[in-house]
Amino acid sequence: MGIYWPSRRTPTNNPKALVLDMDGVLIDSEALHKSTKRQALRSAGIEVDETVFSRYIGRSDRVMITDVAKIHGLSEDGIEAILAEKDRLYALGQRDLRPVPGAIDFVYWAYRKYRLAIATSATAQNRKCALASLGMTSLFEVAIDSSFIVHPKPSPEVFEKAIARMEMAPSDCWIIEDALNGVAAAREVPCFTVALTTSFGESELLRAGADVVVDQFNEIQTLLREACA
Repeated sequence: MGIYWPSRRTPTNNPKALVLDMDGVLIDSEALHKSTKRQALRSAGIEVDETVFSRYIGRSDRVMITDVAKIHGLSEDGIEAILAEKDRLYALGQRDLRPVPGAIDFVYWAYRKYRLAIATSATAQNRKCALASLGMTSLFEVAIDSSFIVHPKPSPEVFEKAIARMEMAPSDCWIIEDALNGVAAAREVPCFTVALTTSFGESELLRAGADVVVDQFNEIQTLLREACA
């Protein structure tokens, strides 16, 4: 466990708001997303290599499934059928999802000190169900999901909209991410970006542009306490 800095360390600012991704940050859902996308694509006769899934972590289901399905010559109707099947399978498994260790305690701690927003590539339904299952719905004053945006991660749009809804400056916010695409999006805002090693290793996340990488939420608390000292 630890805190990992790049060779050229970015000075930390004292934030007024935290913007969190959801899948892989708050809820341990990446494995379910992958397995249900694999099953849905397989139902259309499409097999997907593991490296393809890794490349799309942090991006929306629609982006990945559309890209893969078009390579295999599927029509728009075929793509919509795969997306519907993925949503159906995910809904069946969603009730068994668990929070990322330390996430609930961290959010309740942060709620007393910072303004909080969610910025996720998830659908509105998945976002609402996940936050409700974690008992966090009322803790985030802003929640932006795929229904609010045109350009998914690695575009910064989802983060920009969350920050704009809070009427904050990017320099007053930290973004907490777990995926390479999410880190790339956060860097474009630009915001100070903390990456959790729930989906990728520290070296990959630092190469993607994270300002700092941590293994656990209590290490983010340490960073925040140091920033306001």
